[in-house]
Amino acid sequence: MNLSILYALAAAALFGASTPLAKSLGLNLSPVLLAGLLYLGSGVGLACLRLIRDRGWKPSGLTRAEWPWLLGAIAFGGILGPVALMFGLTRTAGATASLMLNLESVLTAVIAWLVFRENADRRIVLGMLAIVLGGVALSWSDGGGASHDWTGPFAVAVACLCWGIDNNLTRKVSASDALFIAGAKGLIAGLVNSSLALYLGAQIPGVAQLAPILLVGFLGYGISLVMFVLALRGLGSARTGAYFSTAPFLGAAVALLAFGESVTVAFWIASALMAVGVWLHLTERHAHEHLHEATEHGHRHVHDEHHQHEHGFEWDPAQPHSHVHVHSVMRHSHAHFPDVHHRHRH
Repeated sequence: MNLSILYALAAAALFGASTPLAKSLGLNLSPVLLAGLLYLGSGVGLACLRLIRDRGWKPSGLTRAEWPWLLGAIAFGGILGPVALMFGLTRTAGATASLMLNLESVLTAVIAWLVFRENADRRIVLGMLAIVLGGVALSWSDGGGASHDWTGPFAVAVACLCWGIDNNLTRKVSASDALFIAGAKGLIAGLVNSSLALYLGAQIPGVAQLAPILLVGFLGYGISLVMFVLALRGLGSARTGAYFSTAPFLGAAVALLAFGESVTVAFWIASALMAVGVWLHLTERHAHEHLHEATEHGHRHVHDEHHQHEHGFEWDPAQPHSHVHVHSVMRHSHAHFPDVHHRHRH
């Protein structure tokens, strides 16, 4: 199995598990404050992890051209998206909101295909459809009969659009340090959302409640986002979004196992549909003759057919290494995903 697929599924598993855990830990908290604390746990934890890894502070490695993409991703995905969702949840039945959150993977794919010109064959489209239908089946409930105005569902849809934009903008910087990208998102989003919650009158909980919330944020939002960025690097936005949309199913499985919730028919229908969707994606084979344009970027790599360049320093050919390098023009044919080296038109 492609390692990037494992990253995407791991991201979905961690995020899916964080939802029932965060719900159980933050029952008496403002939703905006809970979101802010989860992001803060992500940002602080990843910043510490990066300091330990690099044995001190090191520059991000982002080029001047990449910073607007990252800042845009943080603005849409870390600030506007959560605020729109929290506003929508106050005016939308829970079942309706859960159902609409499946729009994120669809909008991610639509933006990737129409705006950023990622390729999509019939197998990928059918697989995504099966996964989304699985999310719909899992979210369906008879408990959403209360009357609500249209502004709530519209706000949830806006949140999904923000996250769809975020996923595609993050793909543009996914070749850079995943720890920095995810940590920056967490710190900025956490500070903004927590400050907003405190301004609205919320209060920081005690250490006994705060510590596990920050830990869940570190794992479910931080490490999960690192895995998501690594998956974007190897799969592109649409495919990563499709695998990540299995998170509701994985979250339901955690709720079932950890909290003893009952198994419903919808759970088994969702399981079957998502399994079919993932299988369709796993068995995809996309191969054709394609042209690599000359490009310059930096990321961790080994010297394979796409990395044949000279070095101005000593290096071990058997070990992965990271530095800015130039790709010469190349034309060849092989199976590939829309990764950082295969973002060409079809």
